[in-house]
Amino acid sequence: MKKSIVLGLLAFASVALAGIAVTRADPASSITLPPPNMMLKDGPNAALAQAKCVICHSADYIYIQPPLTKAQWTAEVTKMQKTYGAPIADADIPPLVDYLMSQNGKQS
Repeated sequence: MKKSIVLGLLAFASVALAGIAVTRADPASSITLPPPNMMLKDGPNAALAQAKCVICHSADYIYIQPPLTKAQWTAEVTKMQKTYGAPIADADIPPLVDYLMSQNGKQS
């Protein structure tokens, strides 16, 4: 390889690595999240939804969705559990779906 190409690649790599070092967050630092715009509304199993849903995202996400059917809400909760690792027991899925249907459900 030509010396100029090697030097160019080394320069690029050093700039890229410097950028990583500069943008890496200090693990000792903390962040303060803004307050949620919405709170969970009362409904069946609201306490369960509070315990399982808003630990990862704000209540806004429930209410800004288009109304979903029971099957669609079940798929969403299952995705949160299996894909995103939300701490939701299999037995908690039906009561969570009941809550979501009471808040933003679409009758099929």
